[in-house]
Amino acid sequence: MNKTDYFQRLSQYNYWMNEKIYLVCESIPDSVRREDKGAFFNSIQGTLNHILLADKLWLSRFQNYTFEIESLRQELIAEFNLLWQERQKIDREIQTYIDSLTEEKLAESLTFTSKSQKGECNFPLWHLLLHFFNHQTHHRGQLTTLISQCGKDFGVTDLLWLPEAELTNRE
Repeated sequence: MNKTDYFQRLSQYNYWMNEKIYLVCESIPDSVRREDKGAFFNSIQGTLNHILLADKLWLSRFQNYTFEIESLRQELIAEFNLLWQERQKIDREIQTYIDSLTEEKLAESLTFTSKSQKGECNFPLWHLLLHFFNHQTHHRGQLTTLISQCGKDFGVTDLLWLPEAELTNRE
């Protein structure tokens, strides 16, 4: 598997997991989704917002357009259904972007200004994409804990069982 195939798989996984998470979160009352549970971004809603905010910020860097934010903690969209619609739109944008990449493009460096490090950084694009997808997975792991605490079952989360992968990878 080359790098483009690898990132396409991660993009598919991202889309699949976000749909699973949002479907379960839809069944959780808004007041419970917003309850501060002591997570990095306080609540389910705060964590969903943070993942979306970070994805939009990284996409703006990858695709060279401006996306201004006040902080990494800001709430982009307060209403859950609108947040989910934007999540689906961004996941399609992620897939389109990832599908457009070549091995040559992945090897190129990207310079950006980091909000967390408060300065200019430069990394190969493939390294930034690893961070991008790892960041999503990190915070979705927090979400699955918060969702479990609400007594909800989100199902299997393993990349190995991504529906498209199941048909070709099972023995």
